[in-house]
Amino acid sequence: MSLIRVLVVAMLGAALLVASPLSAQQAPAQNPLDVVPEKMPFDLPYGAPISLERAQAAIAVVVAEAKKRDWKMNIAVVDSGGNLVAFQRMDGAQLASIQVSEHKARAAVTYRRETKVFESGIQLSQLNYMLSLDGMIASRGGIPLVENGKMIGAIGCSGGQGSQDEVVCKLGAATINK
Repeated sequence: MSLIRVLVVAMLGAALLVASPLSAQQAPAQNPLDVVPEKMPFDLPYGAPISLERAQAAIAVVVAEAKKRDWKMNIAVVDSGGNLVAFQRMDGAQLASIQVSEHKARAAVTYRRETKVFESGIQLSQLNYMLSLDGMIASRGGIPLVENGKMIGAIGCSGGQGSQDEVVCKLGAATINK
């Protein structure tokens, strides 16, 4: 008798386990990737390329701030087409960051947004599809340079932690983005 009772209880338990998800079903949540924005995000037109003089001025601001903080940075400025206009490697800045600073600047101008957007998208929002985008870099410190509502280039800084790169890079960008 106790074997039958155990089997009945087991069968009832199994039935409840199978039935409970069916009765508790709710409307599926909307996938955030399926949201269709009304306007195009980051819809900033490309403008005439930044001049060498202005690119060097932005770099000078970054170098001055980095020296105050004893940070060793690589700084790259690209034009509106993603072509390198100016670059500076501070004494002692790590060699790997030469290419990284250029990559950040190119990604910022190509995608018309700060590279922090990619870092946040992957790290915080788990939008892993971003990893498949050509030329993307998921590290802050790449910032578009905008004049009169048009993108004239971008600046990329690398050598420290991403937060350090971003701090000095924003100062360099502020010389252009008024």
